[in-house]
Amino acid sequence: MALTQYQNFLKEHTVVKNTASSREIKNIGERIAKAAQDFFEYKGAPEYLKDYAWEYNLVKDNQKNAWCMPGGKIVFYTGILPIAKNVDGIAAIMGHEVAHALLDHGGQRMTLSLAQQGLSLVALKTTENQPEKKRKAIMTAYGIGSTVGAVLPFSRKHETEADRIGLELMAIAGFNSEEAPKLWERMQAASGGKTQPEILSTHPSNQRRINDLTLWIPEAKKRAKQINRN
Repeated sequence: MALTQYQNFLKEHTVVKNTASSREIKNIGERIAKAAQDFFEYKGAPEYLKDYAWEYNLVKDNQKNAWCMPGGKIVFYTGILPIAKNVDGIAAIMGHEVAHALLDHGGQRMTLSLAQQGLSLVALKTTENQPEKKRKAIMTAYGIGSTVGAVLPFSRKHETEADRIGLELMAIAGFNSEEAPKLWERMQAASGGKTQPEILSTHPSNQRRINDLTLWIPEAKKRAKQINRN
């Protein structure tokens, strides 16, 4: 599914080729990919990435976004480059997005989504004999409860996991991990303070990410030294 979506996406968008920026994305991506392989070899799982066929593409789009699909299909949008600002900023974003793929967050979110849909059908069935007004109230409460109580915390947990593993990947690859919290300071500034309360968001607050990444830097550097020494 991911490969089909990826191929369709590239057909529908302008891929930037043979520029300094596109070559930089590829170079940084290759270093992060090697760091991921080193990471799993250190963890005793050298075959974990055997089915990955890494690709790195820069797409012309003003969105401040980047992503990595299962199998190592990476896309950066040109709109995020000014916020990334430098190679270490790009590496911080790259590490985070690659970590999502390595941790199978996409598959887990799909599973949760299917489960939520299944429970929604159950709720519809069990309330079918209720008065319409009461039924709507129950379904609305279920929708809010399942989203705020399960889906959003699950998503925020994924973001935090990807932040932490991504930080380690960029450090293993030889990038400056201290740039990661600075990246999120720039993200925070770019948002202009227009953010949802964390409980209603799919992502942790920018300030929480800044604080967490700053706290994790020493451990990421330590892990990079251990892996690169082997």
